[in-house]
Amino acid sequence: MPRLTVVDPATAEPQARALLGKVERALGVTPNMMKAMASSPAVLDAYLSFSGALSKGRLPAAVQEQIALVTAVANECGYCLAAHTVLGARAGLSEEDLVSGRHARATDPKVEAALRFTLAVISTKGFVSDDDLAAVRAAGYDDGEIGEIVAAVALNTFTNYFNSVGETQLDFPAIDTTIGH
Repeated sequence: MPRLTVVDPATAEPQARALLGKVERALGVTPNMMKAMASSPAVLDAYLSFSGALSKGRLPAAVQEQIALVTAVANECGYCLAAHTVLGARAGLSEEDLVSGRHARATDPKVEAALRFTLAVISTKGFVSDDDLAAVRAAGYDDGEIGEIVAAVALNTFTNYFNSVGETQLDFPAIDTTIGH
């Protein structure tokens, strides 16, 4: 049972209703996470603004989804793991990349370097080693892209924590993490 209120878009306060309408038009659905965020239009607006800004960055959508998978597994967020499995498939990730991405692995060595760096950022709380930074740079990422990786970790950590606190009800197919290790 969810621990945070899920706002009905039809009865939401005007600012929340407008934001939820944007979500509905963009996705065709309004996920429970965003309905819960709508309890504070400031929270929903912050999430939509941050994710919208990152979607205009240089990291491809598929890589952003793989970063989200790594972060969801590291933070044990079943909601985000389920959501980003669906979104990752929509972004063109193969089943193999969806499963291996959960473990910071990828078929593309450059992408794998980004995922390993993601894991380093999470496990060190940002205090990555010089070797971690050198490895992601050697794979071909510049400082702007490295900043986007860090930003994606921060955004996904926020949603992981939000959904864990709220015990957001799944509206995506649950992921059995015992398969495909």
